[in-house]
Amino acid sequence: MVNVNVVLAIALVFIGCCTNVVTLEVMIKHDRGAGNLITFAQFLLIAVEGVITTSRFFTKKSVIPLQYYALMVVMFFSVSVINNYALNFNISMPLHMVFRASSLVANMILGILILKKTYTTSKYVSILLITIGISVCTIMSGKSMQSQSDDDSGSNNFTTWLIGIAMLVFALVVSALMGIYQERLYKQYGKQPREAMLWTHLMPLPGFYLLYSNIVHQAQVFSQSEPVNVLNTDFQVPYLWLMLLANALTQYVCISGVFYLTTTLPSLTVTLVVTLRKFISLIFSIFFFRNPFTVYHWIGTACVFGGTLLFADVLPLGPRAKPDPKKTQ
Repeated sequence: MVNVNVVLAIALVFIGCCTNVVTLEVMIKHDRGAGNLITFAQFLLIAVEGVITTSRFFTKKSVIPLQYYALMVVMFFSVSVINNYALNFNISMPLHMVFRASSLVANMILGILILKKTYTTSKYVSILLITIGISVCTIMSGKSMQSQSDDDSGSNNFTTWLIGIAMLVFALVVSALMGIYQERLYKQYGKQPREAMLWTHLMPLPGFYLLYSNIVHQAQVFSQSEPVNVLNTDFQVPYLWLMLLANALTQYVCISGVFYLTTTLPSLTVTLVVTLRKFISLIFSIFFFRNPFTVYHWIGTACVFGGTLLFADVLPLGPRAKPDPKKTQ
């Protein structure tokens, strides 16, 4: 029987996350350095909502002891800040999305190394496809960046791009580690998606003080954007502030759906849902925002998402095994 809550959560992931990416790209097109302000706004909104509805102004005791959230908080804060800030290092939105869609690779490798998991041949083939795909996209983007390196400025751009790639790789690995740590916590204390969402967004807020000067500067840039009328009234708000509000709200919708799915579906199935959502976001980015995307990028993208579907057995490597009637009796 279809679980209505799961279907609703998946719908929230696709609608919320895709809209979130669109608003993110709008802001990045205006100012590539806005990553820290965007991340802070997302964390603040989700934390405030959690304090009110989940902890009921800290009157409800946490099921999982707060000290066990500490490591998860550090990892989640690092991944969130680094992923958004990487856009300031000449990383295009399509490459950013394709790169993050390769999370199955890190998930599987760490599963083998840490959890001693074993996988079928089709799983290894799928991971090889994803690795090839992300390598093709990265190499082609690197060549495009190198072609701009005829002078000192171009050389600096390529170096900056390499730093951005390193940031994405680091975030990918830490994100996979966080998933493993989260699974272990849930096995011990039960799945607590709302509680985890609250503390992973509330506890890191003091950490944004380290980014205070950058956030204030970006807030000033946003305040200088073109004012627009709100709901056909005479009340005007800078355009980028409206985009920031929409981004924070859709991030809440997106992450609520993802956190719920992590409590009801296996982690790799959740990864599949999120990866397919990223593919739709990628299509939006390429065609709506007219981001450059060569034939080689499309080949790499096909490998990444084809490998993901293969991993989830949506595209079987060979004929599906027929059930043994003796075992079903």
